[in-house]
Amino acid sequence: MTTSPRQITRADIMPMADYAAIRRDQRARISEKKRSRRIEVGPYSTFYFENYDTMWHQIHEMLFVEKGGEAQIQDELDAYNPLIPNGSELIATVMFEIPEAGRRTAVLHMIGGIENHMLLSIGGETIRGEPDTDRENTSEEGKASSVQFVRFSLTEAQKAAFKSRGTPVMLGFDHPRYGHLAMMPAATRETLAQDLDG
Repeated sequence: MTTSPRQITRADIMPMADYAAIRRDQRARISEKKRSRRIEVGPYSTFYFENYDTMWHQIHEMLFVEKGGEAQIQDELDAYNPLIPNGSELIATVMFEIPEAGRRTAVLHMIGGIENHMLLSIGGETIRGEPDTDRENTSEEGKASSVQFVRFSLTEAQKAAFKSRGTPVMLGFDHPRYGHLAMMPAATRETLAQDLDG
């Protein structure tokens, strides 16, 4: 099993004219890849596990859409490289997707502080998610952000257990107002195992 690359460099960035030529096919490819990297938890939340490929795509999309040129590239590398797992962690973008605006606002106020209640359970052992402390995950008014970033750091034993097919793995929240867990499908585990060394 090969592991994913860990870092995007300036040399990995395509000229935008070249990216434009492959953009349609690239978007279809990344959409297919993301299908095995997403897990719905409860009625409103989806975890999207990131890796080199998803972040390479995100950087190119930002450069293509915003057209900031060379001056923008380093900012995008600085923003998205930390979301590529380093071999001993899984990193996810967590989205609370509620179409109706009034309902979305009510739910996000209800789940303030949820960034401190994300967990990964491997064989019954709980790994607490580490929120991104560089951003406001919950406002002063107690409203959770609809987009969160979480990192699950794993020990060598936890990585081995995660890769063992017989070990149950669950993902979710223990927030008092959003207490939901989902079993991680085997296909997703197989995909995410490529993010882990060892």
